Amino acid sequence: MASGPPKRAAQSGGDTLTHPGARPDDSAGMVRRFRIELVEGPAKGAVWDSSADRCSIGSSEGNDLVVADATVSRFHCEIRIDDAGARVRDLRSHNGTVVDGVHVIEALLRTGSLIRLGKTVARFEFGTEHNRLPLWEEARFGALSGASAAMRAVFALLSRSAERDVTVLLEGETGTGKSQAARSIHERSARRDRPFVVVDCGAIHGNLIESELFGHAKGAFTGAGEQRIGAFEEASGGTIFLDEIGELPLDLQPKLLRALEAREIRRLGTNTPRSVDVRVIAATHRDLRAEVNAGRFRADLYFRIAVVRIPMPPLRQRPEDIPALLDDLLASLHATPDEAATLRDPRVIARMTRAAWPGNVRELRNYVEQYLVFRAPPPVSELAPVSAPPPVDASVPYAQARDRVLSDFERRYFEALLRAHDGKVSRAAAAAGLDRRYLYRLLHRHGLGPERDPEA
Repeated sequence: MASGPPKRAAQSGGDTLTHPGARPDDSAGMVRRFRIELVEGPAKGAVWDSSADRCSIGSSEGNDLVVADATVSRFHCEIRIDDAGARVRDLRSHNGTVVDGVHVIEALLRTGSLIRLGKTVARFEFGTEHNRLPLWEEARFGALSGASAAMRAVFALLSRSAERDVTVLLEGETGTGKSQAARSIHERSARRDRPFVVVDCGAIHGNLIESELFGHAKGAFTGAGEQRIGAFEEASGGTIFLDEIGELPLDLQPKLLRALEAREIRRLGTNTPRSVDVRVIAATHRDLRAEVNAGRFRADLYFRIAVVRIPMPPLRQRPEDIPALLDDLLASLHATPDEAATLRDPRVIARMTRAAWPGNVRELRNYVEQYLVFRAPPPVSELAPVSAPPPVDASVPYAQARDRVLSDFERRYFEALLRAHDGKVSRAAAAAGLDRRYLYRLLHRHGLGPERDPEA
């Protein structure tokens, strides 16, 4: 990999860091520019022009567009440009996001759309020019593969992050490759010959996670028969990967914040601080900005770990990568040529590229493994092709027609979700970002399970 500092290339609408390993002239990395103008509220008249593919809006200084309005949440909403156009997504704000008079969780925007955030109203406008995103020149970065523009943009960010000891937050649904991305950053960094220590914050009981992170002295608590070195000390000189950091108990978050700020830890049962030299990478399937709004995650800790945010795209947003991913999986699972030929059939590939894949690459691997066991391609939950949307019945009222479409989507989504997680509702709820009890009610509504949570 080429070395040296990243080169800064000026462009109208903002500056973008480019890297020797990126292809600044690749047309696949072009995204349409957009402008946001505040037309009502305390900051009326402010204008923001895009320089990339997204913009977060809120009252906190950590946003791209900061709105000084007490009725706007710290992280209120995010606008993102993709192949389908521009979409706005509410980040569980306190006053909600209203687009052209309609309260939305997520919605497509058009030129002239008015977005109300509390007392502030913003007008969205498409630009006539495009921004260029830096793309990695190869279809692979470490353990990750993907030739799509979405993944090569991620690879460019991972490469730049590997060159510095900056703290990185990897975001994305389950199965999108966050763990592989963390390891790939470590293996490309100057710390590659030092430890890479993984702590799964969602898999350790709340009473034990402090000891897991910081260690404990003998006799520090009941059952502490021996002194124990924690993950921060174990990773000294290398990298600590805090997986599912969004599951960290609220009462432990200040202690982690102090460790990150001072690079010092205290073992449980001692008063002696110990210096640690670690690089921190964190990952979560939750949107921590929404968790901050809900009071479940500290804003100061979020800012400390989200120095560089890298969203990992779901598989449904990069279906063109499926053939290459399939080749990698067939090779890693030692499939015979005859077995591989069946899955490489164009008709099978076509079905796979239309599938929802709520479990992402992890679900794709399960699919291939099932095929190798049963010698027949398992069924996949297909999405309707973009070119052939379901017919619209204009003879019924709008609300009734809309409810039919939403009900059909929910049923197909939950069927695929349960398949991806072997019918385990707790895992499915975590992957979907839903409360477990609420998911039980939704499943019951569609005849897919009991109404009540048996663990409640």
